[in-house]
Amino acid sequence: MKTIALFGASGQTGRQFFTKALAQGHRVKALVRTPAKLSDTQHPNLEVIAGDVLNPADVARTVQGADVVVSLFGQVKGSPPRVQTDGTRHIVAAMQKHGVVKIVSLSGGGLPFAQDQPKFMDKLIRGIMKLAVPQVLADAVGHAEVLQRSDRQWVIVRGPRLTNAPGTGHYRVGWVGVNAGTSLTRADLADFILTQLDDQLFVGKMPMVSN
Repeated sequence: MKTIALFGASGQTGRQFFTKALAQGHRVKALVRTPAKLSDTQHPNLEVIAGDVLNPADVARTVQGADVVVSLFGQVKGSPPRVQTDGTRHIVAAMQKHGVVKIVSLSGGGLPFAQDQPKFMDKLIRGIMKLAVPQVLADAVGHAEVLQRSDRQWVIVRGPRLTNAPGTGHYRVGWVGVNAGTSLTRADLADFILTQLDDQLFVGKMPMVSN
């Protein structure tokens, strides 16, 4: 069992993830800006740390003593334009300081990777994102570049449209345009992320997970 430093715990995917992680016997250190959002969750292996991913000291407190980092935060309404990029930089620095080797991060299918084979619709969606939410896409790319330039083991898990439907226990793992569907339950996404705590197959890669 591992101690997981978790960023983005108060989001819908974050809740799915730490609930499953705790059920598997892992210990979770969750950094959240508003601890009251997790006041309905009590567990002896869940440590809620009040702080901000843009504060290096808060990030370091969360990473210290962890075996692995899981980063599920990103752009939301009102976020600074580089929140994911700058937050990831602080996380990597804390990992280097405290000797944590691996990070599993979450992004979307709009983030390109060399093994993608985007179809027409994939290219169209990416083009729309560049026009409609350029800040979100630029920040996702920036956070990926931080990880790619680092000396840590990283996996960036990408997903399509996320739903709150019950988990199926079945999902596909591929690349954009290759063995990829159009939606994914958050429960199945959390299951896959948990497999990446130990799995080395996708280190240095950006798998696309879908139902």
